[in-house]
Amino acid sequence: MSKSPLRRGTELAPAEPLWKRAPTRDADGRLLTDFLMIVPGLRRRSEAEIRQRLAAIEQVLAAYRKHVVFADVNLRLNTLWVTVRPVPGICLELPAAIKVAVPEALLVGQQRKPTG
Repeated sequence: MSKSPLRRGTELAPAEPLWKRAPTRDADGRLLTDFLMIVPGLRRRSEAEIRQRLAAIEQVLAAYRKHVVFADVNLRLNTLWVTVRPVPGICLELPAAIKVAVPEALLVGQQRKPTG
């Protein structure tokens, strides 16, 4: 893979809570946006399968590196948190690309209330 600006966490100790690590503003002070995906059963897969799925996710994130500011995979919770620059449609386009690479990945969203 080409030079990726994605930083890998290597600590084995418990990490700080996500709300402390995920950025909310860019270097210019503009608000960032984020989304959460669940990858059901990820932690129960073999190490090789986990590595394959993480590599597929990393490849997608690298393709969107201009927009991705932060990404965190939590194997214990089977989640992927991604913080991006506020580009119109990015919070649907990027998760869709991840879903193509990892079909079991599901975007977590707010349920719409019926109108009327």
